[in-house]
Amino acid sequence: MKKSIIIALIIHLSFSTNAQYQTKTNEKGDGYYLNPIFAGDYPDPSILRDGNDYYIVHSSFQYYPGLLIWHSKDLINWTPVTNALHKYVGSVWAPDLVKYKNKYYVYFPANNTNYVVTAGSIDGPWSDPIDLKVGNINPGHIMDDEGKRYLYFSSGGYVPLSDDGLSVKGEFKHSYSGWSIPREWTIECFCMEGPKLVKRGNYYYLTVAEGGTAGPATSHMVISARSKSPFGPWENSPYNPIIRTKESSERWWSQGHGTLFEDATGNWWMVFHGYENGHYNMGRQTLLQPIEWTDDGWYKTPDGIKTDEPIIGIHPAKGGERSAGEISNAAFSLNDNFEGRELKPHWKFFGEYDTSKFYLVDNSLVINAKGHSVGESSPLLCIPSDHSYITQVELIIEGEATGGLVLFYNENAYSGILADKENILANLGGWQFTTEKEVIKNHVFLRLKNINNTVDMYYSIDGENWNKIESSLEVSSLHHNVLGGFLSLRIGLCSIGDGKVKFKNFIYKPVK
Repeated sequence: MKKSIIIALIIHLSFSTNAQYQTKTNEKGDGYYLNPIFAGDYPDPSILRDGNDYYIVHSSFQYYPGLLIWHSKDLINWTPVTNALHKYVGSVWAPDLVKYKNKYYVYFPANNTNYVVTAGSIDGPWSDPIDLKVGNINPGHIMDDEGKRYLYFSSGGYVPLSDDGLSVKGEFKHSYSGWSIPREWTIECFCMEGPKLVKRGNYYYLTVAEGGTAGPATSHMVISARSKSPFGPWENSPYNPIIRTKESSERWWSQGHGTLFEDATGNWWMVFHGYENGHYNMGRQTLLQPIEWTDDGWYKTPDGIKTDEPIIGIHPAKGGERSAGEISNAAFSLNDNFEGRELKPHWKFFGEYDTSKFYLVDNSLVINAKGHSVGESSPLLCIPSDHSYITQVELIIEGEATGGLVLFYNENAYSGILADKENILANLGGWQFTTEKEVIKNHVFLRLKNINNTVDMYYSIDGENWNKIESSLEVSSLHHNVLGGFLSLRIGLCSIGDGKVKFKNFIYKPVK
């Protein structure tokens, strides 16, 4: 992949906001992509190439079922495959997806330990989590030339694994201390994390994040080191940091947590994450850009590549070569008529996964009511992928339940519009009150219209004529730097109180 070719192919165009997981066309033609490749809250990406197929998984935190695996042929268009984690084990941080001897593994930290789930097929079924009984966070798997397996951790140390990868077989040993960040740089903390390792030629390459995953815009960064042994000593790259936000005026903030990988025809890439300037509450979004190798065996970002400008993608029909040829769009959508008997894999319950709580029947999702507030109800959530959108859903209220369509950050931070069997209620940051009295009879349509973080709320009796309620929301501050937790603002369906709420025809529509 020649640097001059890459530079020549970079074009400065005006793009509309990426629809979820779809390449946007432009006057140059298909084949160019604009970051993010995953719009919305998809942090800590771990990518696996399996032949000509690519699979990716992200941190899933308190959202269950967790560890949603996605598939792509071109690195740009992605479709969900399956969730690898169904048993609740706490908040799931940065995972590592690997394949070893025709078996798939996801290593991940949660609840002050590390776990692994396995499957004979990427489609599953995936095993229950196995506790490796070792601390630290952000495991990174590597195999040496003799086939022995190891897990690296954010602290810069590693442990040996059993041959089957299901237990730790030795003591923790320290190996790497990171790259010294200049003191005059504005960062959150040193906070080395996210070790990912690959072997190329005579060297093992260790990629880590430093600087803090949030905080100031210039905090997070991608750091590289190499060694002829997976155990070190490690030599830091002269090109460090490989990726970093230098100014708060840039579109992408806190860029880091990179995974280096080779595509099917020998081109090299990096997936990483970043917050979007002005839309911090969307969480850390997945970004992609090419990598080139120097004559003396280091990797770096090619000159002229900018994360926020169009970049030429790969073309599967041409053997994976970098090409401006046509790339077909993915068919994934958040819209859901709840057909079938299983919940689509992009839906997540917050803080639990209780299969007795819900069921699908007659193109409806029925959720048993729980708790006395939105925060106590473990709402069902999905990830919006646009700065501005309209979302709506039809509700049928049974018993003394209250149903709602909300924007949810965590159990203490949420807002939205709700309905009981007679009344419309507004929830403004936990302050809940009746705003329209005795206007419905157990059946209502609810709508949120979010335009760049200003949210109007509506209800309808027939799904065609909409009534705006008095109260509106401003939600730009519902993000990690204010509330902690590394989460994002998601669209939620909630069922509160005593009874059931039946949801039908969930609609999500970007507003350009």
